[in-house]
Amino acid sequence: MPPISRGFRRRQRDLPEGARLPPGQHLVDDFPVLSAGPTPHVPLDTWDLAVYVAVGESRRWDWDAFRALPAETVTVDIHCVTSWSKLGTVWEGVPVDTLLADADPFGAFVSVECDGGYTTNLPLEDVTNGKAWVAFAYDGAPLEPEHGGPARLLVPHLYFWKSAKWVRRIVVTEDDELGFWETLGYHRRGDPWREQRYSGD
Repeated sequence: MPPISRGFRRRQRDLPEGARLPPGQHLVDDFPVLSAGPTPHVPLDTWDLAVYVAVGESRRWDWDAFRALPAETVTVDIHCVTSWSKLGTVWEGVPVDTLLADADPFGAFVSVECDGGYTTNLPLEDVTNGKAWVAFAYDGAPLEPEHGGPARLLVPHLYFWKSAKWVRRIVVTEDDELGFWETLGYHRRGDPWREQRYSGD
């Protein structure tokens, strides 16, 4: 195989009219699969989701109770820290606002815990007020395990590593507790429009 020449550049596809990409991103047609470990396969009859708040009662839903919650269909662009972006993706999920309804979180951050031991941290304001969902369907079909099924966090305005796969626990915290990639030098927040990839960005 011949070496890649110094002049090689990824050919950037033309953007649809009116679309914008964060700096350093390129479009893809497929949906790349990137994970920090093996893909969990959890039977729905053993799955649950819990939300823990600093003050007040925690909440827990099994799969049937979770699916009975009001859900939304959203069309959003997603941006991976590895530089790919996918426009107009269609998801169905339960708003995080619904999961926190009638609760007093009494904290400024959330720590998200997932099957397989993965964690990530986010400011509470980045997952409330219509900004985040726990998604269970993609493109009209149940979310496949390699893409985070049966349910994943969806926070499309941040780099996609913040949209944690296989979500099981959302814990409201007073302090910003770094997650898996954040402890390895990734940015605490991950805004793609500010290119917040690494801790010094």
